[in-house]
Amino acid sequence: MSDGSSSQMPVEFKICGLTRAVDSARAVEAGAAFVGVIFAGGPRALTPQRAADVLVEMPVASRRVGVFGSASASEIARIAELAGIGVAQLHNDPDAATVAEVRERTGLDVWAVVRVSPGDTVPDLSELFSVSSALLLDARSPSGLGGTGTQLPWNTIGPSLTAMRPAGSRLVLAGGLTTLNVGEAIAAIRPDVVDVSSGVELEPGIKDPAQLRAFADAVGTARIRIP
Repeated sequence: MSDGSSSQMPVEFKICGLTRAVDSARAVEAGAAFVGVIFAGGPRALTPQRAADVLVEMPVASRRVGVFGSASASEIARIAELAGIGVAQLHNDPDAATVAEVRERTGLDVWAVVRVSPGDTVPDLSELFSVSSALLLDARSPSGLGGTGTQLPWNTIGPSLTAMRPAGSRLVLAGGLTTLNVGEAIAAIRPDVVDVSSGVELEPGIKDPAQLRAFADAVGTARIRIP
């Protein structure tokens, strides 16, 4: 069990749902530790070949994240090789066995996504924490797997999440993050990484350079304020 201090600062950030190399370059320039592309459908979905072109400005493969829905482990491995990604983000509510299979079959880091509906409590995540490279907490929305702008009730779920989180585990926070609220979210959840897509966009898949810089600044300010 956690002692409430497992999250290691400073907080990093990920820019997800990229569709243009210019936005990938701007994300890296702004200080993004991770950049993400979508293979799970929706308005930001890319082919593996297109994803490779978009991610070219992030030279470290282990910092390139591919977001998958119901793809099999073998399909994830194929796409990862073509696109040059090092992290598989499983966004279709995977169980621990699925996460373990993907890790074993692909050799990739695996982020297991847990989506929480408004008003729900956080389920017991100890098993998923134990098999995942990181656990990503996102808001459940009927409009899509992710990138919907739906916000999580951070202050409500923070205490229970802290209590169940094992020491040394990695936590990624998504779900309606913007420049205006990311500081509050970091203070409530204490994640290792915050993940933003729609919150820095002009339209789906098209990032706003000004919002990218502002988000990076907001994360930096939140780092300073957390004791």
